[in-house]
Amino acid sequence: MKKRVWSILMTAALAVSLTGCSGGAGAAKEAGKTVEATAGTTANAASENGDGKEKAGDGKRVCIVYSGNLGDKSYNDSCNEGAKEAAADYGVEIKNLEGTSAEEWEANFLSACEDGYDLVICSSSNFEEYMKEHCASYPNVKFAIIDTTVEGDNIVSISFAQNQGSFLAGAAAAMFTQKTDIEGVNPDKIIGWVGGMDIPVLHDFFTGYEQGAKYIDPDIKVLQSFAGTWNDPLKGKELTLAQFDQGADIVMNVASGTGPGILEGAKEAGKYAIGVDLNQDNDQPGSVLTSMVKRVDTACYLAIQSVVEGTFKGNSTSYLTIKEEGVGLTDFSVMKEHLGDKFPEDIVEKVKELEEKIVSGEIVVENYTGFGANK
Repeated sequence: MKKRVWSILMTAALAVSLTGCSGGAGAAKEAGKTVEATAGTTANAASENGDGKEKAGDGKRVCIVYSGNLGDKSYNDSCNEGAKEAAADYGVEIKNLEGTSAEEWEANFLSACEDGYDLVICSSSNFEEYMKEHCASYPNVKFAIIDTTVEGDNIVSISFAQNQGSFLAGAAAAMFTQKTDIEGVNPDKIIGWVGGMDIPVLHDFFTGYEQGAKYIDPDIKVLQSFAGTWNDPLKGKELTLAQFDQGADIVMNVASGTGPGILEGAKEAGKYAIGVDLNQDNDQPGSVLTSMVKRVDTACYLAIQSVVEGTFKGNSTSYLTIKEEGVGLTDFSVMKEHLGDKFPEDIVEKVKELEEKIVSGEIVVENYTGFGANK
């Protein structure tokens, strides 16, 4: 699948010239506790697979730094899935460094810079400022960042049209909240949205979500909350229950490791949620209408593939939209099974129609300031 998406990407994604990043201190510095992941770390995939055959990436080393922990069943796990698939395909060595605070993020990033990896992947926009400060000091290291764009001769950036995927999610939520014959759906025209950290990329999510909802019903009210963290399920649950108390009956999760609390809150309240990044429909079966899948796994895989195959091109960015299958909704099958004959098929049909209109350009989904293909 990844190789098929790569072919699509080569013909459809953007590649724009950027300028070099600024210089900075090159020495790694002590900053809080560095957390190294052992789970999910792959040595040499050829040896693991037991085939003994030399692979294109044998001997190449890749480090992925995370602004959170693996096991979130969301963004970070999606990135890790792409890395594991690339390791299996190419034989590269993968190292994961996890962290939950800004100090840990910077310390892990600088550690990766100093350790001589062929590629350092920054999994999220939380690493943007560190890359701008330090990447130029490591000209022999290749860097990739996911979910934002950073300029630099040795940097590639891969981001997503999360606003497009969220437009579909908002439209589905707005339609679902009208289905008062379904248990737990009230007559109020209110839906919710709970994010992790208050950062621009999440505002891009919300921009699309709100536009999609209002495309269906201009009078709908969309609640918004930020947990301020990627790693606090209890906070996510608290914010979600508060939105249900304000009249929402479906809430979108955009919160990584905070997100399981959002889904749990929906289950506990007898209400509904929308998952994010990975397919979370089965995390709380019958409480998750659909998930807005964001192919972070594809982005990670493509970055590794480019280094193995020698196609890495610094000062370039790719933007994965619905057309490139970079974002989209799951197929509603889990909720269909749960609701049976009560499942509203018109939602599925409308989502497909909206998807086609976005791809054709008939519907132009708005971006938050600084995001999008033409930013």
